[in-house]
Amino acid sequence: MTDELRKLNIAILVCPGYMPVDIIGIHTGLGLLPDVNVHLVWKNLDEIMGSPAFPTRATTTFEDCPAELDALCAGAVPLDVLEDTETLEFLADRGSRAQWVAGVCVGSLLLGAAGLLRGYRATTNFHVHDLLPYYGATLVPTNNVVEDRNRLTAGPATGSMEIALRLIQDLRGTEAARRAELTMEYAPRPPFGVGTPELAGPEMTRAALAEAAGMKAPFLDSAKRAAERLGVAVPAA
Repeated sequence: MTDELRKLNIAILVCPGYMPVDIIGIHTGLGLLPDVNVHLVWKNLDEIMGSPAFPTRATTTFEDCPAELDALCAGAVPLDVLEDTETLEFLADRGSRAQWVAGVCVGSLLLGAAGLLRGYRATTNFHVHDLLPYYGATLVPTNNVVEDRNRLTAGPATGSMEIALRLIQDLRGTEAARRAELTMEYAPRPPFGVGTPELAGPEMTRAALAEAAGMKAPFLDSAKRAAERLGVAVPAA
């Protein structure tokens, strides 16, 4: 059997409070390909509620998830999952052997909490860019896909689609990725052109950061605890 025909195993974390927007591109892009098993993975198969109000069921438990994965992916999750021992142990185990490890938005912090970004260049949602160093990662302040060896990270929403296309390119070839981009008609044309801090400008960016300050504070506390657990020197203020 050629490598092109080898069945792929992709695991995508879902959990109570996860953000479907951050994983739907990966799920769709890879799930539409032949000979691909896409596993939505959580502790159990009970119904869970994504955010905002998106009922979901995992298809595979942590225990039953294949040990060898072609890609392990995570999007944004709530604070309690960032510090959930069972989840972090699962990610650390599968991520240590996966061909690719990918995080979208706060999913990058989750990978960091599992020890999977230490020594890697990475990015995340601009609201929490400064938290990545607490996990031993080197921040690349962009919403574009950052690739460092077998780690892929990106900002929210469209980052999921762009990571999907990069995974398809590596796992199934450039022509397959080009066809996938066309099939999904992925050609973003944002109506306002303010989708990054650079495009939005300092005033709008400051307002967005101020609006999210209350949400960010507990994530900073969590990042500091992770730094201590991982033995990472806390960045200077």
